[in-house]
Amino acid sequence: MARAQNTDVERSLGRRMRGAAGLAALAGLAWVARDVPAALGGRLSGARAERAARSPQFREGTFHNRAGTRTMIAEPGRNLVRELIFGKQKRRPTAPVPLLRPSAGGPDAADTADELNIVWYGHASTLIEIEGRRVLLDPVWSDRCSPSGLVGPRRLHEPPVGIDELPPLDAILISHDHYDHLDMATVRALLAGQSAPFLVPLGVGAHLDRWGVPAERIIELDWSESHQVAGLEITATAAQHFSGRGLRRDGTLWSSWVVAGARRKVFYTGDSGYFDGYAEIGAEHGPFDVTLMQIGAYDRAWPTIHMFPEEAVDAHLDLRGGLFVPVHWATFNLALHDWSEPVDRLWAEAKARDVRLAVPRPGERVVVDEPPAVDGWWQSVA
Repeated sequence: MARAQNTDVERSLGRRMRGAAGLAALAGLAWVARDVPAALGGRLSGARAERAARSPQFREGTFHNRAGTRTMIAEPGRNLVRELIFGKQKRRPTAPVPLLRPSAGGPDAADTADELNIVWYGHASTLIEIEGRRVLLDPVWSDRCSPSGLVGPRRLHEPPVGIDELPPLDAILISHDHYDHLDMATVRALLAGQSAPFLVPLGVGAHLDRWGVPAERIIELDWSESHQVAGLEITATAAQHFSGRGLRRDGTLWSSWVVAGARRKVFYTGDSGYFDGYAEIGAEHGPFDVTLMQIGAYDRAWPTIHMFPEEAVDAHLDLRGGLFVPVHWATFNLALHDWSEPVDRLWAEAKARDVRLAVPRPGERVVVDEPPAVDGWWQSVA
């Protein structure tokens, strides 16, 4: 009898412990997921929705590219899920990615009239130092590009500097609202530590609103619209991509950017497939001293929304670009190609077509007029 009673007590205690463990696990998941609803961002409403509806890019409730695009093309005999799990591609570096801290220089230097430097922090996050001003592009400092800190693509290298170590900024540009370009935690850190305005495509201001960015620091632009910031003219230009942070697609616009000073000009693609708009932008706004070109996360399953490296060279030439600096590679694993394939293909194409190229390590400052020679640094960690 005593043994049976002990067994019942043990079973009851076991059930209670499992129940407590289950509740603790649920509480832990709830804690981790607490920011997910906010990270999804806001929705267009009121005056913002009315302005979006007047855009030439907006119809039937969503934004559109000039030409038809597809974000996923089925290929007979190819299973992308199986390839993602069992593919033989080397999608991560085999050794730590070398990081540098930006060297001394930049807008604090004595002669800034003709200054133009680029500091690439990884993926698309890049600092433009132009004529004594600083413009930050698509900053993402979080460990994952995801609404959750628990799941989603994780960084393959640390940021080369802390976000609190960034110099004073004059403008922050966002190309579109995907998680690898617009990150809630990074925006909130910049809101607290910087005073620069956020320049964003139409509708993206709804996300910033939800995250506490005041209206006076949000400047929303349609394609071909410009805004003056600290003596710079910043123009939103066309791109061929899509948007969305949840189940709803294309509720905000995507763009490329032109940053023009009195003497120097920079072009940034954002994310985009190759399209005839590059030649139009080059004719209207070029030539450019430097282009910051997306080269990674491509695949033949989505050929119209991300450029292959060879297409990025085509676009650079269409834009009448001077120095080519690749972005959107090395930091997040977002496609099925080898980690180093984008820059290997780019280097070969640039040499074949006599395109000036700089491939900095994350954190390395590129002086556009005296760029470092391409040394293949990534090959030792590929």
